[in-house]
Amino acid sequence: MQKIKSLMARQGLKSPQESVVDMSPVESFRTPSKEELRELREQPTDPQAEQEIIDSIEEVYFSSDSFDMVQYELEKLPPDLNLLELEEYRDKLKRQQAAVSKRVADLILEKQPSYVKQRTDVRLSEMLEEEDYSGAIQLCLECQKAASTFKHYHCISELNSKLQDTLEQIEEQLDVALSKTCKHFDVSHYTKVQLAYKLLGKTQTAMDQLHMHFTQAIHNTVFQVVLGYVELCAGNADTKFQKMQYKDLCTHITTDSYIPCLTDLCKALWEVMLSYHLTMQWHDEHYKEEEATPGADDSSAEGSDESTVGRSYVKKKLEHGLTRIWQDVQLKVKVYLLGTDVSNFKYDDFIVVLDVISRLMQVGEEFCGSKSEVLQESIKRQSVNYFKNYHRTRLEELRMFLENETWELCPVKYNFSIAQLHEFKFMGQCRSPSVSPSRQPESTEPVELSLFEQYLQGGNPFEMQIDNKEEETEDVLASNGYESDELEKSVYQDYDSDSDVPEELKQDYVDEQTGDAPVKSVSRETLRSQKRSDYNLNRTNAPILTNTTLNMIRLVGKYMQMMNILKPIAFDVIHSVSQLFDYYLYAVYTFFGRNDMYESSGLGLISSRLKTTLSRIQESLIDVEAGGENAGPHASPEERKEKVPSPHLSQLVVLTASDTLYGLAERVVATESLVFLAEQFEFLQPHLDTIMPSAKKPFLQQFYSQTVSTASELRKPIYWIVAAKAIDYEQMLLLMAGVKWDIKEIMSQHNVYVDVLLKEFEKFNQRLGDVSKIVRIPLPVSNVLWEHCIRLANRTLVEGYANVKKCSNEGRALMQLDFQQFLMKLEKLTDLRPIPDKEFVETYIKAYYLTENDMEQFIKNHREYSMKQLTNLVNVCLGSHINKKARQKLLAAIDDIDRPKR
Repeated sequence: MQKIKSLMARQGLKSPQESVVDMSPVESFRTPSKEELRELREQPTDPQAEQEIIDSIEEVYFSSDSFDMVQYELEKLPPDLNLLELEEYRDKLKRQQAAVSKRVADLILEKQPSYVKQRTDVRLSEMLEEEDYSGAIQLCLECQKAASTFKHYHCISELNSKLQDTLEQIEEQLDVALSKTCKHFDVSHYTKVQLAYKLLGKTQTAMDQLHMHFTQAIHNTVFQVVLGYVELCAGNADTKFQKMQYKDLCTHITTDSYIPCLTDLCKALWEVMLSYHLTMQWHDEHYKEEEATPGADDSSAEGSDESTVGRSYVKKKLEHGLTRIWQDVQLKVKVYLLGTDVSNFKYDDFIVVLDVISRLMQVGEEFCGSKSEVLQESIKRQSVNYFKNYHRTRLEELRMFLENETWELCPVKYNFSIAQLHEFKFMGQCRSPSVSPSRQPESTEPVELSLFEQYLQGGNPFEMQIDNKEEETEDVLASNGYESDELEKSVYQDYDSDSDVPEELKQDYVDEQTGDAPVKSVSRETLRSQKRSDYNLNRTNAPILTNTTLNMIRLVGKYMQMMNILKPIAFDVIHSVSQLFDYYLYAVYTFFGRNDMYESSGLGLISSRLKTTLSRIQESLIDVEAGGENAGPHASPEERKEKVPSPHLSQLVVLTASDTLYGLAERVVATESLVFLAEQFEFLQPHLDTIMPSAKKPFLQQFYSQTVSTASELRKPIYWIVAAKAIDYEQMLLLMAGVKWDIKEIMSQHNVYVDVLLKEFEKFNQRLGDVSKIVRIPLPVSNVLWEHCIRLANRTLVEGYANVKKCSNEGRALMQLDFQQFLMKLEKLTDLRPIPDKEFVETYIKAYYLTENDMEQFIKNHREYSMKQLTNLVNVCLGSHINKKARQKLLAAIDDIDRPKR
């Protein structure tokens, strides 16, 4: 035996067992060749005989892998070998080996299809789970390629067919994977999908499918969002809603769920559009990489051309898809917007709707440069409908406020500004419209990012913002109606300064009544008291306004918010804002300024422009029939619907008491609040002008030039009523009638009526001071009041002089003395300069000295005097030294005067 082993070693042979161990796994378990299988299968096929042979194999052969069969058989050899016996034993082993090999071959052939099927499916499944679509496709393609070599075998043919089915299944899964990118784009996922389609040679097909998926995603998204809210609010499991069309489904949204559903709708659509945006971004970056490394993916020029065509197709498809997708979004949101009547929404709720749609239109602008005409038209329809109803209600509310207003001061801080109100916060976010872009101060702030840049990494531009109430706290009201002592002191310090006191008031003065020399110089307190025209020493310069004014300003802010968000209805809103101002102005005039005595005063208190404005307001806005006024023809029901009844002053407001200067405090608050309102409108004009459509700008300009600018003109008629009653002008006429004017000597003492008139002015001055303790009387107001009183007094003087029947030259000198005394004392009561109508009196007195020829020219040049006053000059002054014919000629000239319209 040792000799046999040594012989094998010398020949370089290995034992069978050693040969098995050295074989690779593939070699040790390789599938028998076709010839080997055929040879084995040609062996006897008696199963029983075959099984008997296998059963005859010694058990030791199956004991372990390390069993050395050669050693085992050699050790079994007897000491003396018999060739015949050896050959017989060898044949027995060969039959056992053949039987085992045949059984193995049968098992391999029997299990081969299952083996191939089981291994491929498991691996493909693993690859698809790992989203290794390219690997799965590559495996299938390689298997197909390998199988094509042996396609003449029946089993291989079946395998090839199976591989094709598997490839189609992979494509289906790939399409599903592609559809998922429409809602939640993931770079890694999308890259795998695109590489897989490229392997399949179906890049263009993938792009067609992608757009179909986006369209479907938009439809499914909006339907599911709306369906969710409808079913939630319905509160039952009724499935009828699932079968409805989207348009019908939208009509079932409740008022309470309208805004949350709209917000969720836009949030969901944003995700779809963001995914599309990211898809385009992916392709742009991918193509840049390909262009940077030309030929990397294509081994031939032909392949490169095909790739270029593919890229061009994809690029155009994506660009065209932008507009189509945005159009789908607009149409879906339009259907939702118009599915509910929002005309009765609360203002804040409607502003949220406008905010959301405005943000959505911003998305559209950034997404594809669209002006969102579909959205604009639909939100405009809803807005006009809402705003008409809203404005009608607000006008009625304004009337109610005005009729219940007692015209008391609303105490606001001295630095109050409308910019401090919540309603005008939005203006702080806008560039000042009064400054051109080229003149804007250079900003160091970074350029504002687009919405797609801001929310690229997460978040959503339609997330509901939670208002921070602490940040919105307004601090506009003064505590207890007054400002701090420090501010009061600063006001007094301003008045303590001598810088604005006229030099003549700083000098020593002589008592006009006694002629005594002064005892001491004017004290600082006296100097301060001389500054009488602005009766606000105990008040700050805080704006004068009422609660109604403040409410109206807030309302204007709300209107402006609407037009700022939704510019297509800007004209409708601005027109309505103008109506608010019109009605306020008309109410103040009706309450405090309407008086039939204006025409007879000759003072031109109401300008033609103001008359036109008041007439326009009454005709276009005031429902005169509802107010019981019979002005103009009866209006139709539709016209009356657009109008408001004339307001009525509250019965709590008393304007007839002399001790309150005929409601001067209320008149000041009402008139100056209107003036303040006009100032705020002037401040807002540049902003309104930028929003107003070009074709409608003339309306805005006319509103400002014809209406807003007339607010301060109401001071004249309103304060004239106070001035007309504050001084007893009739008493002065009676006193003047008792004066003897045909005296023969020059007088050195003025008449008593002058002192009485001055006492009336002193009393008026004191009452002004009393009223100023209730409400600040601004300088323009005190000026108007003093101007009215002085003009009325001076005209009363002229009227008194015109009543004189006889007058000598000495009498005319006395008139001049009286008037000079009046002026001298009056100038100490007011710093109004020049004294109004001073020339009106002086010119009339001097006219007594005119000759006949000069008088004729005087009559032609001075139409400001009444016919009675001119006639008196002719009869009294010239009557004594002209003949009757000349007097008749002058009187005829007076009759021929074309009087100006007043």
